[in-house]
Amino acid sequence: MVPQEQVFRKISDLMEELFEVPKSDIKMESKLYDDLGLDSIDAIDLIGELQSFVGRRLKPEDFKTVYTVGDVVKAAEDVLSEQKDTTL
Repeated sequence: MVPQEQVFRKISDLMEELFEVPKSDIKMESKLYDDLGLDSIDAIDLIGELQSFVGRRLKPEDFKTVYTVGDVVKAAEDVLSEQKDTTL
């Protein structure tokens, strides 16, 4: 299983690179839309980039309840652990 810190760092790197969000603004409790200024197109771009990180296509339902950076981290962790469970 990929540690939460590593997932958070990857998401922070992506947000800084894709959306020019300063890393100092990116916290687990940061709201994607209200605090970080992302919009729905940005969210789709983020999911697209996360697919490379998790190594598989992501389903929209995996991200229906994603509102904060912590939610994105949790969703990515869930996908990664689901992958590990199916490879055992």
